[in-house]
Amino acid sequence: MSGIARDDRAELVLITGLSGSGKSTVANCFEDLGFAVVDNLPLPLLDRFLADPVGYSAGRNRIAVVSDLRAPGFDTEAPRLWRGLDRTRLSPTLIFLESSDEALVRRFSETRRPHPLGTDRSILDAIRLEREMLVDLRGAADLVLDTSDWSVHDIRSLVYREFGRASGHEPAMALSLLSFGFKHGVPAGCDLLFDVRFLPNPHFVAGLREATGLDEPVLDFLERQPDFENLVARLADLLGFLLPRYAQENRSYLTVGVGCTGGRHRSVAVVERLADRLAGSGWTARRNHRELARERG
Repeated sequence: MSGIARDDRAELVLITGLSGSGKSTVANCFEDLGFAVVDNLPLPLLDRFLADPVGYSAGRNRIAVVSDLRAPGFDTEAPRLWRGLDRTRLSPTLIFLESSDEALVRRFSETRRPHPLGTDRSILDAIRLEREMLVDLRGAADLVLDTSDWSVHDIRSLVYREFGRASGHEPAMALSLLSFGFKHGVPAGCDLLFDVRFLPNPHFVAGLREATGLDEPVLDFLERQPDFENLVARLADLLGFLLPRYAQENRSYLTVGVGCTGGRHRSVAVVERLADRLAGSGWTARRNHRELARERG
């Protein structure tokens, strides 16, 4: 099975299933893949949308629709809507999400949200009734996902594999290289952090104190130090090994911090040279020099 359109038809993915089974998480994954995502339309509007989804999504030809029992009459009307799709214009995929009774009871207990079937019955009875009501729609599904034991990362991996990588729409990981000064505090949110304070400090070299790692005299001084080029090369090799593996884990962002004492000379120069080295390997990194930005501000 593949939900990926292989012709000129618009690609339409309908995401449905049991309440609490992870539909919102799946929808977020499709949004990351560039789909126009529509959530919880009333059935009359959903009917109109499915009749002409491209027109409702500003010409985009990859659409994901989330619909479930929150829409009155969904259990009886949704199968009819699905069977009535114009498959000459649409390449549809129906994804049905489910989980075990135990997993769903736990999730509703943790979130303390009411079940769409109301509070006049126990949560377990509501789950079982919903399962019965959606049995026909489950039977029509192209892909049934049991998320009982799945993490968010498991869900992202499957959606990206089935609907992203094969079509070249897999989202790229945003890589940031951040220079900073330890005396101003370690920045929050760094995934990897490197301390380069072992390098000779241009701050104590005549004529270089007021310059920064962006200036040629500072770069020339550091490049004359044997450890500088060796450090950049080793960091580039390490990141060359790590980055594809982080990308395989569907990371959206990765921030690499490089710190020296004041964050103006050594860390800045390392970030600049490291970004250049990674660019030669096909990785585009955003360069952010925290202490220099503070001075400009």
